[in-house]
Amino acid sequence: MLDRSSQPPTQIPTDALSEILRDFRLSGVNYGRCELRHPWSITFPQQQLLRFHFVSEGPCWIHTEAQGWQELQGGDLVLLPQGVEHRLASKPDVVGDSLKSCQVTKLGGNVCDVVQEGTGATSTLFCGSMALGANALNPLIALMPPIIKGCDVAGNDPIVGPLLAAMTEEASQPQLGSATVLSRMADVLVARLIRCWVNCSGASTSGWLAAIRDPHIGRALAAMHRDPGHDWTLETLAGVAGQSRSIFAERFSAILGEGAARYLARLRMQLARELLGQNMSVAAVASQLGYESEASFARAFKRITSVSPGVVRRTISGRTIWNSDFRTHIILKDSAMKTSNPWRYFNDGHDITA
Repeated sequence: MLDRSSQPPTQIPTDALSEILRDFRLSGVNYGRCELRHPWSITFPQQQLLRFHFVSEGPCWIHTEAQGWQELQGGDLVLLPQGVEHRLASKPDVVGDSLKSCQVTKLGGNVCDVVQEGTGATSTLFCGSMALGANALNPLIALMPPIIKGCDVAGNDPIVGPLLAAMTEEASQPQLGSATVLSRMADVLVARLIRCWVNCSGASTSGWLAAIRDPHIGRALAAMHRDPGHDWTLETLAGVAGQSRSIFAERFSAILGEGAARYLARLRMQLARELLGQNMSVAAVASQLGYESEASFARAFKRITSVSPGVVRRTISGRTIWNSDFRTHIILKDSAMKTSNPWRYFNDGHDITA
């Protein structure tokens, strides 16, 4: 079915979503405590970063192209899974970018303090930007809406409120290790919000979300995303799913609209394009994704993407962004993510502390 790899499959837990979230880590986490006096407005351009904003107190509005202006109250949390362009402001009619006039102080690690002086009402916000460190989450993140209000999906989660309070306390009074503590708490916060969204997002009978919810297909899907370079066969995937070969093949195709072999081949090519964009050699990518030879990988890559891996490697410097149906991809420049200065992409890819 697929090219061979010497790597053994990882043991898969019975809960597919737990498997997807097991290696969930947010890399490059930046956390900013913002104390802003009206009038203020901050623009966050499109970047492939997961972002969240928590309003501790004071007036705050958020604007996205999809939903326009929405007022946020004290205690509201918003999550922007794909990092779409958005604006925060004390009122919708405030123009300009206040960040340029703010005083920004590094508090240690990846934590900063952002202050705008003035005489108007004070808004206290906690803003985070981060990159996902788990490939298995990419299709799930792509399915999520551009903006999610945490209070809409986490109303029954008793941990979110105290967790936000702890993050607020940690950022307000930073100590040794605060950056690490905030990063770990951000991991937990976002993972719980993702789980809440999955549980509250309806009961579709087809597509990736339906597949990850299926107790059998979900385990196989998680296994493929966790270790795409393994020598998966229909038999081994059916074994992970706990089904016979024929039942698994039929059920997988019914939910996802294609066979497991085709799905895995496209998954590999999506990851290959990302790795090639990071300037990894064609031979190294072929080996990492389980192909016996560079030639066999190149043939598979060109068959699925219609271009050769060499062409992609020479012309692309970026990373793969997954779309909602896992059938196409967008390549975006990633220079801000590669910088050694984490403050460069707090809001717009520029060093706001310079």
